[in-house]
Amino acid sequence: MKLRTALLGAAAGLGATALGNRALAARAGPLPPAIVGEQHTTRWRGFEVAYATAGDPDDPDVLLLHGIHAAGTSQEFDAVVDSLAEDYHVVVPDLPGFGRTDRPPVTYTAGLYREFVADFAAEHTEDATCIATSLTAAYAAESAEAAGFSRLLLVCPTDDTGPRRRWLRGLFRAPVVGQGLFNVLVSRPSLDYFDEKEAYYGGADQATVDYQWRTAHQQGARYAPASFVGGYLTPAASLPETLADVDVPVTLVWGREATTTPLSTGRTLAEQADARLLVVDDARLLPHHEHPEAFLDAVASALP
Repeated sequence: MKLRTALLGAAAGLGATALGNRALAARAGPLPPAIVGEQHTTRWRGFEVAYATAGDPDDPDVLLLHGIHAAGTSQEFDAVVDSLAEDYHVVVPDLPGFGRTDRPPVTYTAGLYREFVADFAAEHTEDATCIATSLTAAYAAESAEAAGFSRLLLVCPTDDTGPRRRWLRGLFRAPVVGQGLFNVLVSRPSLDYFDEKEAYYGGADQATVDYQWRTAHQQGARYAPASFVGGYLTPAASLPETLADVDVPVTLVWGREATTTPLSTGRTLAEQADARLLVVDDARLLPHHEHPEAFLDAVASALP
């Protein structure tokens, strides 16, 4: 009798979770473009990749690559695109598994993102300056030669997603339960906490949090982050080793108040890689979004 009661309770719990998951997805609705500009799509290995462009195509190319986290999208660059587009042709994709790009239940790996960066840049840019953030910065560095980058501006780069935990990746990929857990991870209180403690020194505005919430509740949104939390997105080589082999100018940009990757890490990496280090005050992981004018002033001398 007790077993039957327990099974009925579990079934009821799963049913309620499934209903809640569907309700959240319905409330999120379709995701609008994060970047104001011309909207495009391209096919890459079965993915329909969404990207935006701004500025004169005859101007030098600048490729903007957003970071990887539960609510990652090209939105993190919305505050700098217009200014950059005055002098550059700006190209801004949503990475596979994020934003308005397809999010199928494939196995997302570091190799997939490294190859995407190389292929996308080679097809859609020429001698581009690449501005990439967080973990994606490591993939951009690995891909620099194949992508044809003329220089790299890496914002709070990292190369570590922890040990591989297949069970954790599988848990987040699981239907119903995995979706329910992911919904907790990307609830508004969780997003607010991450933005305040890790991403922004002054917290994120409501429009930013709203977009983060909407993108994290699109169909398939949990699959790429599942590989991240499971430790499957760590690059093959360490960032100092990769940057030592890069044959283009490298500039590191750091928020002075960053905690996930503190400024001390940036100083060490700059010394190891013989790279220039620029620091933006009163910022954490996203200085380009939190203080766009200060960020653009800081990197002006590193742009072509």
